[in-house]
Amino acid sequence: MRMHRTNGSDVLVIGGGIIGLVTAWRATQRGLATAVVDPAPGGGAAQVAAGMLAAVTELHYGEETLLGLNVASAARYPAFAAELEAASGQEIGFRACGTLAVALDADDRAHLRELHALQRRSGLDSEWLTGRECRRLEPMLAPGVRGGLRVDGDHQVDPRRLAAALVAACERAGVVFHRQRAERLSVTGGRAAGAVLADGTQPVADQVVLAAGSLSGRLAGVPEHVLPPVRPVKGQVLRLAVPPAYAPFLSRTVRAVVRGSHVYLVPRENGELVIGATSEEMGWDTTVTAGGVYELLRDAHELMPGITELPLTETLAGLRPASPDNAPLLGRTALPGLHLATGHHRNGVLLTPVTGDAMAQLLAEGDLPEVARPFSPGRFSPAAPVRQ
Repeated sequence: MRMHRTNGSDVLVIGGGIIGLVTAWRATQRGLATAVVDPAPGGGAAQVAAGMLAAVTELHYGEETLLGLNVASAARYPAFAAELEAASGQEIGFRACGTLAVALDADDRAHLRELHALQRRSGLDSEWLTGRECRRLEPMLAPGVRGGLRVDGDHQVDPRRLAAALVAACERAGVVFHRQRAERLSVTGGRAAGAVLADGTQPVADQVVLAAGSLSGRLAGVPEHVLPPVRPVKGQVLRLAVPPAYAPFLSRTVRAVVRGSHVYLVPRENGELVIGATSEEMGWDTTVTAGGVYELLRDAHELMPGITELPLTETLAGLRPASPDNAPLLGRTALPGLHLATGHHRNGVLLTPVTGDAMAQLLAEGDLPEVARPFSPGRFSPAAPVRQ
């Protein structure tokens, strides 16, 4: 294959999902000539994600450090949404609708009570409601709902529209798109220097950002000691349509634990209802299974019996990029010139604003902002910590 060499750029982003796109957009705003490598920019996990901005209701034990990053990003979303919509000329479906987490039996209620206590200890704002109060807010809930948490600060965005808007904003800002697959990282003189693409072209850059989601750990040419420890976690999602006769079916995001399985229902302004999501350690499999669809519909029906009257319009499975501690890898690696922006797991949509800001500061100024420093890739290499 004949090799071609393109003109260089300041930054080459490998991966055109929402994380790669927001990094490229923000870097360009900092005056950096930026290019993105991806055969289908705007694709990836965002096409499957529900778009919950759930800094409070997604809180898990042992993830208090991640909580700070999640809360910081959630606080940026209103201004970020307005800026992106103005820059792209497209709406992203940002809704400040709040979230209601409910319990269906005594065990779920006890679990939710413990979560509420953890939220309060962490300084988060949530309100405990009785089952009757939950049904007053959302009349379609099942009569058996035992109680719930009202979180007015956990909102939503439409990830598909978010991705499309980021592509448009990048194009308007002058980001160059190489719509090819990256075959390998180029390393010259012990430094990341660009990539070799499927068509033989070799875009070069002063700095390279690896933001390829669950594929980030599979790029050839990346030295083994800096390969990101990212694995795919499968999630199956359903989309239903709410006919006008049934509207409003839900006014806010509703989520629950049903027999130990998490389920959520996210209503869009356009009448779409998203139900998700399974969490399956199935490697690279993205098959939609009868069992996955059944479990989601079963749990959603237990939560809201009227769900089975709605048309089922789409079933889809995607891969979340998960790190060993379920937190993102942000910042420079031990290979000079190579940075990571990956491993966001279930929080990629939520963390889009803060990731873009953090990576742009790193690329333009050489260091990460304080809020992002705990997520350096160096935390997985204690013998060779990475300075930010």
